[in-house]
Amino acid sequence: MEKLLKCLSEETYPKGYKLLETGRVETNLFFLKKGIVRVYIPNDEKGITFWIGKEGDTIVSLKSYINKLPGYETIELIEESVLYVLKHKDIQQFFSKDIHIANWGRRFAELELLKTEERLIPLLYTTASERYKNMIETSPELLQRIPLEHLASYLGITPVSLSRIRANIATLSRER
Repeated sequence: MEKLLKCLSEETYPKGYKLLETGRVETNLFFLKKGIVRVYIPNDEKGITFWIGKEGDTIVSLKSYINKLPGYETIELIEESVLYVLKHKDIQQFFSKDIHIANWGRRFAELELLKTEERLIPLLYTTASERYKNMIETSPELLQRIPLEHLASYLGITPVSLSRIRANIATLSRER
């Protein structure tokens, strides 16, 4: 791991910076030290947000990283952010030379896939209100840091619906 850590560079980017824009290739891995990131598919002015990352998360365009093809997503920093960058060529060299790092990479990929599954499957059977309440329980700090239009998109609803859900929850809280 010490060898791997030596290959990381720390970089700071401003709010609004796009690590990747749809149709471009980005093969590096990014580890979010500080900040918030959203990943979205452009389809209108703002796009559909399908992933939000915070400190400690990994940012990668799998299509670019694995196949070296243009990504379908745009990766945008919501706050000024500090990232550790690991170049594709460096990690590939480590994977080919050190079985321990290769096994770490495999395990890391498995855990990232599990996170994706845990995010996507509840979209099939939970209501928007339940998804919002889950976010309150699991990541309350994000609610203060993410613009409402991005949060609504991430939850799969309109900003108006999100406002209604928030008002209903506030009303229920006052009644208790």
